[in-house]
Amino acid sequence: AEAFLPRLSAQIPVEINLPKVEQDWTAQEATGEDCAWFRLRNTLARLSLLQGFDELLCLPTLNDVNTYWYQVETVRKVLKQFRGRVLLADEVGLGKTIEAGMVLKEYLLRGMADRVLVLTPATIVGQWLEEMAVKFDIEFASSYDALIRRDPVAFWAQPRVIASIATARRAEHFEILRRQVYDLVIVDEAHHLKNRATSNWKLVDALQKRFLLLLSATPVQNSLVELYNLLTLLKPGIFKTEKEFRSTYMTSGKPRLPSNSDRLRDLMRDVMIRNTRSQVDVRLPPRTAVTLRVEAGGEEAACYQEVTRLVRKAHSAGNSNRRLALRHLVSSAGSSPAAAAAAIHRFAERNDPAPAWTDLHNRYGKISIGGKEAALIELLKRNPGEKKIVFAHHRHTLDRLDTLLRVENMAFARYNGSMSGPEKDAAVERFRDRASVLLCTESGGEGRNLQFCNTLINFDLPWNPMAIEQRIGRLHRIGQTRQVFIFNLVVRNTLEEYVLQILDEKINMFQLVVGEIGAILGEVEQEREFAELVFDAWIETTEQDRPSAFDHLGERIIDAKRKYEAVKALDERLFGEDFATG
Repeated sequence: AEAFLPRLSAQIPVEINLPKVEQDWTAQEATGEDCAWFRLRNTLARLSLLQGFDELLCLPTLNDVNTYWYQVETVRKVLKQFRGRVLLADEVGLGKTIEAGMVLKEYLLRGMADRVLVLTPATIVGQWLEEMAVKFDIEFASSYDALIRRDPVAFWAQPRVIASIATARRAEHFEILRRQVYDLVIVDEAHHLKNRATSNWKLVDALQKRFLLLLSATPVQNSLVELYNLLTLLKPGIFKTEKEFRSTYMTSGKPRLPSNSDRLRDLMRDVMIRNTRSQVDVRLPPRTAVTLRVEAGGEEAACYQEVTRLVRKAHSAGNSNRRLALRHLVSSAGSSPAAAAAAIHRFAERNDPAPAWTDLHNRYGKISIGGKEAALIELLKRNPGEKKIVFAHHRHTLDRLDTLLRVENMAFARYNGSMSGPEKDAAVERFRDRASVLLCTESGGEGRNLQFCNTLINFDLPWNPMAIEQRIGRLHRIGQTRQVFIFNLVVRNTLEEYVLQILDEKINMFQLVVGEIGAILGEVEQEREFAELVFDAWIETTEQDRPSAFDHLGERIIDAKRKYEAVKALDERLFGEDFATG
């Protein structure tokens, strides 16, 4: 018998770069009518090539975005094959937000979209705002804006809005939104639309929209009916009834088991793209997290206890209008003495000028150096030549660290969200070429290449785990070639220590793929954000009962992780690798 070589499949990305011949023409100093006609014909030739989306206009306009072949092919497929109505179900960490942003930018550049609505969980509204502005040069209004409370009609009339879906679904906003007409609606974490009976699903169904992008790494969580609910948003009328879908695609009594897997996959090929890591060959280097628990000095520890006591007393008075301010006080006290002093001063001026607050402000002001500040200086001196990014959530903490590094004569750069574009570029350049430390706020570094650094120090810890994950994602992302080291500084017996115990010890957050923590917390945060649950566990319990309150919260998070892993396995069984762009 003849022996045949095995047939191998290959994926060879091809890119065509059209020459900018008009520049060559003008370089020859051609003038007059012939030159004008040539430019006109050249423009016509380029536009004829662009008609079928074979060349993406958005690619040269992106800011410091490393696009990969599968993302480019996904965008082409969304535009050409799916005609702008699709479920983007890439595995976590492969860049669904980038793909959605590229589709949006392409539609804007081609004049095919103007009015755009992005609906997301409340905790990532800021992340979407930042990515759209920095990476795509697209400015949005957001549900953070005061206008939404002052004049909801004027707010929703704006052409581009990013909003929390929890805000948008409220009755007073729902009625305004259903009268709006949108060219493109994007829904992140779209598995929250899995139930037709919920206000989330009803809102998206009621929106007048031409294009619709649904983003979810885990579109099926409990039952194949959830697919039916998503499909009817993308293709209204595709099924006459849910009963028809059940009888055609589902096994009776087994809601997760398709009656005919091949037929279900044929159906989903018309509405879904799902890239997996194994297909696109995306690998990241390992990362290692170390927690440094710091002993506060006697006065610093006593001041923190007094903050907790006064906040609990104010909280028990039942004034809900002060809740955000009280949260800020506890968060500031966990960050640094300087941040605590500033927050207490502002709170006393605006809310409660009682002597206890004034006395506490003065006590914090006399602390010469905080426990974490001393630990940071020691950490920075260990490998002075190794570049390190130091994240701090509070501005007064960043100011304090700025002063400390100057005293220690350490070369550093400073980066924060209020800086102009050229100032940010200069800060990154200084960090890359001359400084060993970058002091950074929460919004620092987004859209800029910082992968020449592989060490991150969390000087303080936001209570929102997605904010911590965003920090990690600045360094541990596609393009990083070295192992990433994360150092978490936390003072013993503080709220932040309890948060770290849950995130690190209970669910091993620092080993999760960037993006997974949001999926895990998604169900826990259906009604209240994680930060709110943490604040309650701290402030509504006595010192003796506090450990059990955080243990209970930790068990909820562990249970959520188990459910997420089960859902991830279910989606892998249902879809496998049959829906990739390649």
